[in-house]
Amino acid sequence: MSRYARQMILPEVGRAGQARLSGVRALVVGAGGLAAPVLPLLAGAGVGHLTIMDPDEVAISNLHRQTLFTESDCGCAKAGAAAERCRAMNGEITVVAENQALTNKNVHKLVAESDIILDCADSYAASYILSDTCFVQRKPLISASVLGLSGYVGGFCGGAPSLRAVFPDAPDSGASCASAGVLGPVVGMIGAMQAQMTLCVILDMDPSPLGQMVQLDARTLRSSNFRFDGAPEPAQHFPFLSVSQLTADDLIIELRSPSESPEPIHLNARRGSVDSLKTEPNKGKRLALCCATGRRAWRAAEQIQPDWTGEIVLIAASTS
Repeated sequence: MSRYARQMILPEVGRAGQARLSGVRALVVGAGGLAAPVLPLLAGAGVGHLTIMDPDEVAISNLHRQTLFTESDCGCAKAGAAAERCRAMNGEITVVAENQALTNKNVHKLVAESDIILDCADSYAASYILSDTCFVQRKPLISASVLGLSGYVGGFCGGAPSLRAVFPDAPDSGASCASAGVLGPVVGMIGAMQAQMTLCVILDMDPSPLGQMVQLDARTLRSSNFRFDGAPEPAQHFPFLSVSQLTADDLIIELRSPSESPEPIHLNARRGSVDSLKTEPNKGKRLALCCATGRRAWRAAEQIQPDWTGEIVLIAASTS
């Protein structure tokens, strides 16, 4: 009996749908909690080529939600360990591990080489970098986020509005799973939904999940959803760049204190604040605002933007 017989029975799949799955190249950014259900489900379904991207190592404090790993994986590269699991599940597919962080420098090639992109990263800077790139290249992006006891998953770009159309403003909180906590089952439910949305897009199911958002409150075990097909793109936004993309002509401001970051993010960076920039004489220069996650830089950009004539870009140390 065929490995895929049970799903090929479905009229939504069949032989043609299975062939479509086999020919797809999927990029999965982040090999943590969301990827724990996503990767086995995509590998099991026969998605032909998986690229798994993550710069971090497996840590015992994350095993409660990163259920793809075991204690013996601690200290190993997450992307490599996840790729091994996927190959063990399905020897008919190709799995590539990228042990590096997503940046605005490497994202364009990675997205161009993929048919569908999954945002499983615990970083909203990475999410916006992916969304900006997918929107320009018209590639579908299935993005998810979980914090505490709630989360969401949505289908963006690929002809639908981008993440910025739904979330045009800087996040209210800079919290992450590491700082605010999270329960494993919440991540598992959202990740499984992310995998389902991905298969729906590949199989061209109707209605398409592109342009749809699903929100989950695991405390009450209730979910809600809405469509955002007509959401307008913001007239302007602050792009995230990598440190290597900065030039000698840029005005680079390190917003982190010496206690947060003993060394500024760039040799030409100077420490400063929004108040110090109000009297800056070089307001026609490109201004690069740097912090750990990008949130503080985004907030600072919103404050200084009315008085700044040059371009403003953001640098998140976590994605540089």
